[in-house]
Amino acid sequence: MNDAPERRSSSDDTREHILAAAALVFGERGFAGGTTDAIAKSAGVSQAYVVRLFGSKQELFLAVIERAYARITDTFRDGIAHFDGTEDIVSRTDALGEAYVTLIKDRGILLSLMHAFTLGHDAHVGPVVRQRFLEIYRVVRDEAGVDADTATRFMASGMFINTLMALRIADVVDAEPDARELLTCVWGDSTEAVVALTANAPTAPESVRR
Repeated sequence: MNDAPERRSSSDDTREHILAAAALVFGERGFAGGTTDAIAKSAGVSQAYVVRLFGSKQELFLAVIERAYARITDTFRDGIAHFDGTEDIVSRTDALGEAYVTLIKDRGILLSLMHAFTLGHDAHVGPVVRQRFLEIYRVVRDEAGVDADTATRFMASGMFINTLMALRIADVVDAEPDARELLTCVWGDSTEAVVALTANAPTAPESVRR
């Protein structure tokens, strides 16, 4: 019996587990502060295993970013898969927005990308981030079938939402009426659901956040 597929599946699962842990650690601590040791502890594996699998912290960070962008594009494509060409602009952007909401529960994806955006000057990270960002723009514009202005406004709203997520503004909606007003302007009737998703979003273990 050939157990190679099973080994590959196990290896893929472990790689995904480490990438998910790395996304949370990089999301909390940034590229400079996110160490392979902290990521290994968060993933429950040895630091040597992380290095053997990814080579370097930079390569691991790039893998995290590629994973994040792939998750976003896949989510958008799933959200518009039912389009038959008869949808108006509002229906198209609403479908994209509803798809984006599902990403909120994966805090590591959005926050690791926020850190990646600040590394546009980096010779290794910058080209990857720019290319993937433009790919998302093309998915929104071309595959969802909206004009450039609408795609740009949608992307701008997404960046604003990322900022709100990074701020954890949902944490203070009960104490700060303006915070609730702000979120309601963004999410409308979905505000409470978004607040709940944010509250339940996983974070890096306390032991690796310091």
